Amino acid sequence: MSAYDLRSLNLPKLYGSVLSIFTRAVTNPVTRPLLLGSLLENGGIPKLRKTRLDEEPTFLPLSLCDVRATRPMDMPQDAPTNDRTGRDIMPASTMRDYAQAYRQGIMTPLQAAEQVIQAIAEGDRTNPPMHAFSASIVEDILEQAEFSTALIRSGKPRSFLEGVPVAVKDEFDMTPYPTTAGTTFLGAKPAQQDSYIAARLRAAGALLVGKTNMHEIGIAANGENQHFGRIANPYDLKRDPGGSSSGSGVAVASGIVPVAIGADGGGSIRIPASLCGVVGLKPTFGRVSEAGAAPLCWSVAHAGPLGVSVEDVALTYQIIAGPDPKMPLTHQQPTVSLEGWDIPNLKGVRLGIYPEWFQHASREVVGVNEKMVDEFKKAGAVVVEVTIPELDAMRIAHAVIILSEMAASLKDYAAQWDQFAPSTRLSLVLGEVMSAHDYLQAQRLRTRAMQIFAKAYQEVDVLLTPATALAAPIVPAQALNNGWSDLSTDTEMMRYVYPGNLTGLPAISFPVGYTVEGMPVGMQAMGRHWEEHLLLRVAYNAELRMKRMLPSNYYGMRPI
Repeated sequence: MSAYDLRSLNLPKLYGSVLSIFTRAVTNPVTRPLLLGSLLENGGIPKLRKTRLDEEPTFLPLSLCDVRATRPMDMPQDAPTNDRTGRDIMPASTMRDYAQAYRQGIMTPLQAAEQVIQAIAEGDRTNPPMHAFSASIVEDILEQAEFSTALIRSGKPRSFLEGVPVAVKDEFDMTPYPTTAGTTFLGAKPAQQDSYIAARLRAAGALLVGKTNMHEIGIAANGENQHFGRIANPYDLKRDPGGSSSGSGVAVASGIVPVAIGADGGGSIRIPASLCGVVGLKPTFGRVSEAGAAPLCWSVAHAGPLGVSVEDVALTYQIIAGPDPKMPLTHQQPTVSLEGWDIPNLKGVRLGIYPEWFQHASREVVGVNEKMVDEFKKAGAVVVEVTIPELDAMRIAHAVIILSEMAASLKDYAAQWDQFAPSTRLSLVLGEVMSAHDYLQAQRLRTRAMQIFAKAYQEVDVLLTPATALAAPIVPAQALNNGWSDLSTDTEMMRYVYPGNLTGLPAISFPVGYTVEGMPVGMQAMGRHWEEHLLLRVAYNAELRMKRMLPSNYYGMRPI
């Protein structure tokens, strides 16, 4: 049996001018060889190069199925049937709250739109600013809202989502906005058409209120963005919200919208969901079309929703999941199902825990997660101890793949690389120096990783871990305006999330409690390919068994 081999790192933290000088030295052909060796060693690349791998490479972590869905899901006309009456579990404004307010005549989408516009502006005036959005066009929001208001008044809403505010990460095309992916040079012109996800949401009647801010090209697990402003955690503006779908997590947690779309190449949905106290789902690889997304990291990229509640995430997932006629990668999947997602118990569900991995987090994070495991046992779940070998090799393989693919995807913009923030350039340099052998080794390791997890799922239905090893950290003062690179903290944030990207397995992050300082703590559930409905059920049972706390910076729906 292989020993647990992940380690916490204690690498230098670089800020401002020091970071800039170091990055220039690494990018300079003369001084690069002096520094590159230690960077690759810290990343584990020599270890991967020496690993004996007999497996064939797996370039896309697809799980092939016998059953194919023939068309996208129908638009949901009503919310799921679970009854929240009397359950004081959700103080924040949900999609259901908006839909009911519209149908009861106590609010219109136009009034909601005006509140969202005001909330975005107020969020940019906090100290420091939240900077949840990189772009929001008032005229477009009001035009959509007027149309939704008319449809509801005529009794012809397009779906349950009619007029409900939704935000989209600035990594997906959505008219009339450019897609910048958090940079200064991408998205020079507005998108000519919606991404598949934005089109599905628009067809369902969602009120698309803007593009959410993100870490530049999504290359790190924090909310730094020197172009559109550092993104701040609404629970404590001095703290980081996680990344790279930072703005989406903040927009949902602060109540500006009940749902936002994120992208996840290495935890970028689940990390901000955890640190901001919301629910974030990374579906199975190929479950949600990436058509119209910035092509940054093809074989680890996933798109999915972040929401106030599990119900919000389930509804949004139902709308955006399924085959895209124009994207063959999405065709090989079973029918999207929400069956049993809101069963209020876990009877017969086998929850797997690898103790050494589960406990490799801060004492407070582990304690909060262990309490929820106890609640799951009371709900009828069976907890089974498992072992997941070679986690460190998987970590290295994931890093090689995502950095190589990102560097390759931006080759055509080599002349603009000096416009990247220093921390972004530093990561891209590492991706640039990966060899074809490194990339193939990583893909062969992916094959082994998929086999390791498939074996684990013979014993259990779901694997549980903390979502992140730390709660939201305070951003050092010297990093607030000058950027930072903190690979040690990034490692803590990514400890539990990267296997889902490497193997294509679905995973969900959901709140399970708070630290003594009132910061959210998240748990991750990871399941078999295509079993998102079971992950939603686990998250829903956690939601029923904890009391949610609103952040100090909260807006939310205010019925007129």
